[in-house]
Amino acid sequence: MISRRLLLSAAALSALTALSAAPASAETLKVVASFTVLADVVRKVGGDHVKVTSLVGPNGDPHEFEPSPADARNLKAAQVTFVSGEGLEGWMDRLITASGYKGKPVTVSEGIATRTMEEDGAEITDPHVWNSPVNVKVWVANIEKALSAADPADAAAFKANAERYTKTLDGLNAYAHSKFDKIPDDRRKVLTSHDAFGYFGREYNVSFVAPLGLSTESEASAADVAKLIDQIKSERVKAYFFENSNDPRLVKQVAKATGAAPGGELYVESLSDAKGPAPTYEKMFRYNVDQLAAAMAKSS
Repeated sequence: MISRRLLLSAAALSALTALSAAPASAETLKVVASFTVLADVVRKVGGDHVKVTSLVGPNGDPHEFEPSPADARNLKAAQVTFVSGEGLEGWMDRLITASGYKGKPVTVSEGIATRTMEEDGAEITDPHVWNSPVNVKVWVANIEKALSAADPADAAAFKANAERYTKTLDGLNAYAHSKFDKIPDDRRKVLTSHDAFGYFGREYNVSFVAPLGLSTESEASAADVAKLIDQIKSERVKAYFFENSNDPRLVKQVAKATGAAPGGELYVESLSDAKGPAPTYEKMFRYNVDQLAAAMAKSS
């Protein structure tokens, strides 16, 4: 008769054999994202299965970013790289060449219904797609697809994370509509540093005027500023905002000439650091909505 001790030993041996036969868990993917907003969304989809490095840091300007040797090393080591695209990361091709990175960055904005505008006589695409959470849902789908291709073993986790975060984005969209839909159309007008809120304005029927174009690298001429001042006065724009990643002097100059009141700081192209009010995309979007809605509510 087999003793109870032998039965226990056999059971333990069977368990060990099953564990050794099970497939090993996938390694954590080394992922690079071009800037903080995108990096945060990648983290939400990737969860514990990714380690994400953002090239542009908190409060940084993705238009005027100057990569460092450390950025080149991080890119070369990346298994997956994400960019927003639409001309935002004009420095990425140079960094790829300098780093020796052999992969092809995933452009997460593919599939978004983009908007165009005229700047310096040319029609260009507005790259600031993330300022509408409806567009970020497209990001999420593209991120999930790329991560699942790189790490099929964790595809189910990426899918679950993506579905969960998509519901969060739906909630953000509903929150913004609840704030702006009750504000009269003629009061949904604000002055900002540069033209980065086109998708936000399109989604929530808010008019933004700015002394600079789509890129902070552009410069406003004296004639452009004078024309903008006249426009602000004629349209009775009552509030102005500056941006965490841009020089506020020009927008303050325009505001002084028009009598617009300060509405505060917006987070447009970059998250804040962990101690700031916008350390994640979700918090950034809610913060911007609250700041803008409060300023509009004060105007008359």
